[in-house]
Amino acid sequence: MQLRLFNCIMGVIVRYDPSFARRSDVVGHLGLSPEQKLTSALRMLAYGSLADQLDDYMRMGQNIVLEFFRKFCRAIVGMYSLTYLRAPTPADVRIQRGFPGMIGSIYCMHWEWRNCPTSQTG
Repeated sequence: MQLRLFNCIMGVIVRYDPSFARRSDVVGHLGLSPEQKLTSALRMLAYGSLADQLDDYMRMGQNIVLEFFRKFCRAIVGMYSLTYLRAPTPADVRIQRGFPGMIGSIYCMHWEWRNCPTSQTG
């Protein structure tokens, strides 16, 4: 992901949910940065990482990673559901990009792949 896009997403998320902003605790120690919080959520989505896999890499506890993952998902749905996360229109269904019946099928698992490597079968 380009840095400009990452920063744009981060700015929008911080404005939508102020808990993503960096805050200090009662003693004055700075908490986690917005970059850490957003990166952990994006890594979970992009790579399918588990929350406890990000403990050492992101220096965040599993519960915090899960909390900000949920907040990130809520923020994305809250901000973009009307524009991008909508049901397909009849025009969308007509434009099927050469895959009839694929609306709603993310992985296209019902298509037979004759040249599938044996390690990927099933």
